[in-house]
Amino acid sequence: MIRGDPQLKNQNLSEAFRDLSTPLIADACVRQSLPLRLAPPDLGPLTPGSRLAGRALPVRHYGSVDVFLEAMEGAAPGDVLVIDNGGRADEGCIGDLTVLEARAAGLAGLVVWGRHRDTTEIVAIGLPVFSCGRCPAGPIRLDRREKGAFTSARVGTSEVGREDLVFTDDDGVLFVEAAQAESVLEIARAIAQTERRQAAAVREGRTLRDQFQFKAFLARRGKDPAYTFRKHLRSLGGAIEE
Repeated sequence: MIRGDPQLKNQNLSEAFRDLSTPLIADACVRQSLPLRLAPPDLGPLTPGSRLAGRALPVRHYGSVDVFLEAMEGAAPGDVLVIDNGGRADEGCIGDLTVLEARAAGLAGLVVWGRHRDTTEIVAIGLPVFSCGRCPAGPIRLDRREKGAFTSARVGTSEVGREDLVFTDDDGVLFVEAAQAESVLEIARAIAQTERRQAAAVREGRTLRDQFQFKAFLARRGKDPAYTFRKHLRSLGGAIEE
C-alpha cells in the first residue's frame, strides 16, 4: 500500500516498482484509460540501468542554481527532483555539485527537461540522473522567477506537480497521479505476471501464436473485420499490447 508520510510512501513506491518497468506502468495506464504522460523520448539516463520511483519535487530553472537548493529545503527522502529547463540545448543547468547536494538531501534522483554537464563526475556520484543530454556550458542568463516555480514543472507536454509520481528506467520517464498509484501498480503487476507466464511457455516450446489461438483469431477476423486482436487478447486474458 502506498500510504503514510512522504518518506514511507517513497520507500513503498520504490519497493513496488522494483520488479516492474515503465512499459508495464504505461500499459496499466492505458488499460485504465488514464492519460499517458510521457517525457520526450530523448530524455534518458546518464547510466544504463538507472531506475527511479518517487514523488515529484518540481522546480523551474531561471538561470541560477538557487532554485534547486530552495526546492531541496522542502524535500522528503526519496523525492525525485523534476527540473523544467524548457528542454534547452544551449546550457547544462545542473552539474556535479547540484547532484551531490541532491544526494545529501536524500533525493532518489533527478529528471531534467534540459541538459547537464560534469558527466564523468555525475556518473561517479551514482545518483540516478535523467536528462536530454550533455552541454559543457553553464547558464549565463538570469530570468525573472515566476510564482509557480516550486509548484509545477513542465516536461515536454506534461505538467508535473507535487501530486504526481515519477517512474523511470532505460525505456523512459512517465508521470502518474499519486491518487491512481495503487490501482496502476496492481494492474502493472498483473500484466507482468501474465507476460512472464507467456514468456516461460514460449521457452518451453509453446509459441505465442499457439497461446493466443492465432489461427482462430484470423478466421474470426475474416468473418468480422471489426474483431481486433486487442479484443481477442482480452477474451483470452493474454498480454502483449494494450
